[in-house]
Amino acid sequence: MPVEYDEGLVNELRQMLRALENPVTIYFFVDPEAHCHYCEDTEQILKLVTMASDGKVSYAKLEKGSPEAEKYRIDMFPALLIHGKEEWNIRYFGIPAGYEFGAFVEDIIDVSRGSTELSPYLAELLRKYVTKPTRIMIFVTPTCPYCPLAVRAAHRFAMANKNIYGDMIEALEFPDLADRYGVYAVPKNVIQVDGEDKVEFEGAAPDPYFVAKVLEAYEVEIPKELEDAILGIGEPKETYVDEELGHGH
Repeated sequence: MPVEYDEGLVNELRQMLRALENPVTIYFFVDPEAHCHYCEDTEQILKLVTMASDGKVSYAKLEKGSPEAEKYRIDMFPALLIHGKEEWNIRYFGIPAGYEFGAFVEDIIDVSRGSTELSPYLAELLRKYVTKPTRIMIFVTPTCPYCPLAVRAAHRFAMANKNIYGDMIEALEFPDLADRYGVYAVPKNVIQVDGEDKVEFEGAAPDPYFVAKVLEAYEVEIPKELEDAILGIGEPKETYVDEELGHGH
């Protein structure tokens, strides 16, 4: 999965990153004892973003077993963690390539601003009901056009409540985990509360539907205002079947 870019992409990236307000640090966690297919390509992406940000984005490469890996509960490698002036649990397990690159850049901008476009009502629901460590795992593949929508939602939620860990998981790099959850169509979304699987569903869901799924994981009755919002949008339908999934695992 070579990362290719030309002067046009660099200039476009520079334009996007002009929206940065505060410094951003990206932690790149690797396991030196494990073979990593795309770590060189991932570091190339980090160097590209750093270069195009005119110094506002920096990255640090850390290893499994480091104090930071323990502190931030990094349990799979390779991993990326994006921090701004505040520390949120915005994480990428695997390379943010293909369609995920756009989500990665948008996340960096949100983190630099310290805010997202999540509605205040939905953010308040997440703050009120998400009271325990809650992991939202979004299984993706780089060729899935709908997956960044789910990843961005999980990361918006992570910025609304620091109990939430928003995790993109590149299914082809973590095939055993993908098999465990029966990942065939992506995005496949899994919500864990205190390490226990509570809810699974497929598709790029609009924020109200996704927040309702988080509340379902807590066995919370869905408020009428949220129900009404969901009625207006219907269930998520956008999924993508990657032919590489399920082969050679």
